[in-house]
Amino acid sequence: MKTSIARMAFSAATLVAFTLIVALPALGQEPLTANAVIPSLANLKKFHEIPNFRIGGAYDLDKPEKWENGGEGGVTLESLGAGPLKIGYIALGTPERNDEGEIVNAIIISTYYSGDSTNMYYFWVDGQPGNDFANGSLIGPGNVFDTDRYYVVMLDALGLWGASKPSEGLGMKFPRYTFLDMVQANYRLLRDHLNIAEVDLATGVSMGASQSYVWGVLHSGYVKAIMPIGGTTQMDGEAPVTNWLFSLATAGIESDPVWMKTNGDYYHRPKAQHPNKGVMFNWSVLGLTGYDLDYRSTQPWDAVVKEVFYWNPEGDQSANLKKKAEQFDAVDLWYRNHAGSIYNINEELDRITARTLIIHVTNDNWLLYGKAQTAAARIAGAQLLSFESPIAHYAVFNAPNRYRDVIGAFRDDKLFFGGGMAATASGASEGGEKPAGLAK
Repeated sequence: MKTSIARMAFSAATLVAFTLIVALPALGQEPLTANAVIPSLANLKKFHEIPNFRIGGAYDLDKPEKWENGGEGGVTLESLGAGPLKIGYIALGTPERNDEGEIVNAIIISTYYSGDSTNMYYFWVDGQPGNDFANGSLIGPGNVFDTDRYYVVMLDALGLWGASKPSEGLGMKFPRYTFLDMVQANYRLLRDHLNIAEVDLATGVSMGASQSYVWGVLHSGYVKAIMPIGGTTQMDGEAPVTNWLFSLATAGIESDPVWMKTNGDYYHRPKAQHPNKGVMFNWSVLGLTGYDLDYRSTQPWDAVVKEVFYWNPEGDQSANLKKKAEQFDAVDLWYRNHAGSIYNINEELDRITARTLIIHVTNDNWLLYGKAQTAAARIAGAQLLSFESPIAHYAVFNAPNRYRDVIGAFRDDKLFFGGGMAATASGASEGGEKPAGLAK
């Protein structure tokens, strides 16, 4: 087993020692965060429970039978007094089945850092308001992700929204999950619950793209092709800019006086007395750096001030951040940031045998283009498409509409670049403002 995977794992003994000093909130309380980001689409989401799934354990990739139900040495939610691991999803389209009744034409779309399956539905499914920001729809009959030909599954990710998360009761006693746990839990959902025998294409934007790389590492025999859009194969010290950015966001949470006083165990308090200032600072760091800096410099102050952290905001100061503090929980974000800080699959990229098409924004300030180039060089046969946009990382949502024909050919295994590994596209994204509630 290679060291990059080993260091992502928390031993059971370490986890138990850590949790002994943290008070356990009352189980069975009402969740502090919703089970869907887009309330109007919440009824579309379905859920599946995976009993005794081990979280935070080690993945010896040479012994996949050891981590069928999560990493070795991981901790189950049941052992901590909670219910089974829960995953949310939205499925659309036309299943095609083999002689055993298993689905063989699936496309899966993993979600991003702060999003869920309703977000991806909102942006990419035909007729949704978010189509404008994506420069058109992507999921529907005859579309890029053609629901007449494919069974399209939009997935939640462990740790937020419709999936199991710390704020549902365990708080800081929740096992520290990894990106590998996210993907393996969703594999169990696809294989055991939805009866999907193989996946034609695994894709997603931002953290969803990072999960696409992990799908290729863990399940190349199961996934035929991966298409990461604005993702990365590392967020630890091998990606110092990304690492310090999210470390700063985490430091904002940990510096909140409520967090410092309670050591992250604040659930006995009303929401107004949670580490909301820390949540605001977390989002200020990310929100101010998500756009291209030259583009940011052209924006009027009355627009930027909504993303700037103020301790005692007045008027429109920190307006967007206050909304985030109402929507998100500090511990949930702390765990998500931690999962990124230990993520590194660089030494495992040679395991990817799935066809690979990488799409990346060249001026992304979060997940740097140079890292995508390095990943493309390490994955056998990988192709890389790139473009620049004034909205930088946020352009991942409209990226597929820049390359509709290329993606269609890749999806159908008819893509040939004539020997060149990389291709570029010029032109700026349409629309400068990101929609309310959009984050990485």
